Amino acid sequence: MATALIILAAGQGTRMNSELPKVLHPIAGAPMLVHAMKSGEALEPSRIVVVAGVGAEAVTKAATDWNPMAQVVIQTEQLGTGHAVAQARTALAGFDGDAIVLYGDTPFIRPETLDAMLTARTDHAVVVLGFEAADPGRYGRLVTTGDVLERIVEFKDADAATRAISLCNSGVVCADAATLFDLIDAVTNDNASGEYYLTDIVQIARSRGLSPTVVRCDESETLGVNTRAQLAQAEALFQKTARAGALEDGVTLVAPGTVHFAHDTVVGRDAVIEPNVVFGPGVTIESGATIRSFSHLEGCHVSRGATVGPFARLRPGAELAEDVHIGNFVEIKNAVIDEGAKVNHLTYIGDATIGAKTNIGAGTITCNYDGVFKHRTTIGRGVFVGSNTMLVAPVTLGDHSMTATSTVVTEDVPDGALAISRTPQVTKAGLAVRLMDKLRAAKAAKGK
Repeated sequence: MATALIILAAGQGTRMNSELPKVLHPIAGAPMLVHAMKSGEALEPSRIVVVAGVGAEAVTKAATDWNPMAQVVIQTEQLGTGHAVAQARTALAGFDGDAIVLYGDTPFIRPETLDAMLTARTDHAVVVLGFEAADPGRYGRLVTTGDVLERIVEFKDADAATRAISLCNSGVVCADAATLFDLIDAVTNDNASGEYYLTDIVQIARSRGLSPTVVRCDESETLGVNTRAQLAQAEALFQKTARAGALEDGVTLVAPGTVHFAHDTVVGRDAVIEPNVVFGPGVTIESGATIRSFSHLEGCHVSRGATVGPFARLRPGAELAEDVHIGNFVEIKNAVIDEGAKVNHLTYIGDATIGAKTNIGAGTITCNYDGVFKHRTTIGRGVFVGSNTMLVAPVTLGDHSMTATSTVVTEDVPDGALAISRTPQVTKAGLAVRLMDKLRAAKAAKGK
């Protein structure tokens, strides 16, 4: 049966104390909203509807940047969760299948949990996701009899006996889309908050002879983010889970607690990640590669047997082939480094192609930007680039060519040729001593 996602993302989140809409605050390099979308997308939904409100333009951009097929509808007034879900009705007109309601500020619901809810839907009209809370606090409570969900009671409306229940409501709901909207039509705002609660559909369903039930998940999946402290807690939870997953997959993390993963980091087994490595979005590390300490990588690909760092930075578009060596204080951006090439010390390589077995000397810079346009440097196979070489792009160094130390290359260098561009050295005997004596005397006179 077809599945649709309705993701509620309309709130400001005043407790975040931020101008940024709550669902756009990042966890592991991606907005919370994207994490919620990723969880639901594992079900291969045929429709995705995001309900935006505060900061709708920014929320729309984030949603459609991640998935261009997402439809965004606007909740102009925040009148409760039931009212928010109702805004998706037009976007799902004619849809025949189950709808799952998710929340943009609840980023960690597992796809397996959502799949279990869809399975439960075969026997029940409404499925609610619940969890046993260590501290139920102000969560809504799920009142059950066996497998049957009797009702959901919001904390504000609960008596002492109901508040003693530890089975709590996550807010995630699954139902046939047509049934869901039909039940929402019957929801009123006759409650302590004056809002239209999505949770009221449970009692309405029972009054119509329909069967609601609960699927349970671990409390950690239902972590909602409403404050900066909870955002930090969510980040820590993500990192703990990502590190455990990497170790389970055969990755060596020398000091797991110091490695920071992004939401989409891919690391192959037998790769070695040393302490204090940070992965930004878009990184793939193949099996057998080594990332040394204090390196920062984003938007790049590191092939089998390559070594990066320590203290290296790989920026978007960096593509490292097998057995490449990138050393300390080296920055690579939008560049392809071919098999076995070495860029080992104090170097910037940007907008470049470097051939196999080429060696780039310390202090080399590709001068790729003229203030308006970026230009490309092409370096062939087996090239030796001398230390402190400036490569003024666009420029090409042919196969097996060489540059002398401290050369400024402004013209193409043919295959096998040596490029030298230096100012002749002039040595003035005794001038260093005379100059320093003069400077010291000037300093002493100034101090009187």
